[in-house]
Amino acid sequence: MAEFALPKNARVQEGKTWGNAAGAKKPKTFKVYRWDPDDGQNPRVDSYTVDMADCGPMVLDALIKIKNEIDPTLTFRRSCREGVCGSCAMNIDGTNTLACTKFVEEVKEDVKVYPLPHMPVVKDLVPDLNQVYAQYTSIEPWLKSTTPAPERERLQTPGERAKLDGLWECILCFCCSTSCPSYWWNGDRYLGPAVLLQAYRWIADSRDEFTGERLDQLEDPFRLYRCHTIMNCTKTCPKSLNPAKAIGEIKKLMVERRV
Repeated sequence: MAEFALPKNARVQEGKTWGNAAGAKKPKTFKVYRWDPDDGQNPRVDSYTVDMADCGPMVLDALIKIKNEIDPTLTFRRSCREGVCGSCAMNIDGTNTLACTKFVEEVKEDVKVYPLPHMPVVKDLVPDLNQVYAQYTSIEPWLKSTTPAPERERLQTPGERAKLDGLWECILCFCCSTSCPSYWWNGDRYLGPAVLLQAYRWIADSRDEFTGERLDQLEDPFRLYRCHTIMNCTKTCPKSLNPAKAIGEIKKLMVERRV
């Protein structure tokens, strides 16, 4: 797994040191990426000392404590704190993951916290998600059917429903897409692992009646076929999903429809 890669020509300098280890029962240092588009300064890495004896066990707990008690200017996204919303996705100790499910004790040295790699940064740990959400919208992630809706619900057999396992659990944190070298270099045209997994979720749904149209939309040298099975996406997924397998299934369907 490649560690966090900075944008070209970006220079990150050592920043401020916050907090005091004196008197702390269980001090832990967090090195956090900082950048404010309004101050005209280069990115920097600030160091914060947190007493983990008086803090929750997750990296997100520490970040919230830093913001509440040490440095209120620190900016990051967070919401559910239960690994459900995907808001707090960031690069921690060199791996894309969720801050709310990452135990501080899993990191032996200083905890290095950066925004998701290879994405524009809005401020500090907040990446700009406009492009990935536009790509997500492009696959039309909703049930499409010409059959009139039944009075109660569209039924599936247990077997049909089982085909969606490993797909519907995706929380769109984009840890996988931002770990993918193919997406780093072709993100303007390649849809990336997260969006392709979501695309397959609707292709595999027995209730959806637009499978052919969905496959036609993906039949493109870049939108689908920039995947080179590097497997970073599967390694880093905090929900233990397998985007690479979903992409492979789409490719198989592409071949079968040509036979």
